[in-house]
Amino acid sequence: QVQLVESGGGLVQAGGSLRLSCAASGRTFNSYTMGWFRRAPGKEREFIASIGWSAVNTVYSDSVKGRFTISRDNAKNTVYLQMNSLKPEDTAVYYCAASANPTAVVSGWAYTYWGQGTQVTVSS
Repeated sequence: QVQLVESGGGLVQAGGSLRLSCAASGRTFNSYTMGWFRRAPGKEREFIASIGWSAVNTVYSDSVKGRFTISRDNAKNTVYLQMNSLKPEDTAVYYCAASANPTAVVSGWAYTYWGQGTQVTVSS
């Protein structure tokens, strides 16, 4: 069982930065692929980024590539999402998730555990 708690969301102006954190409970955190997803009002959940257990393999959606960076600290059971050059269209609730399946990282169905989400609002 893994419990995930996101933090770091808030209101920021376009062009600004935020860093989201996701703290995980459980001793097996370092065996999971971790992902970030978001859901904007009226839209479907969207994959943002994932990182493998060793932090070597990362995957990004085209919409955030070059602006967002995912990282993890297994000693702290925490995964991060550094978001730079934020745009109004990045406004959404951001969720972290944990998956035991390292081959389907962009698919929400592959993730077993989800956090409650943190709101990110980017003003123009």
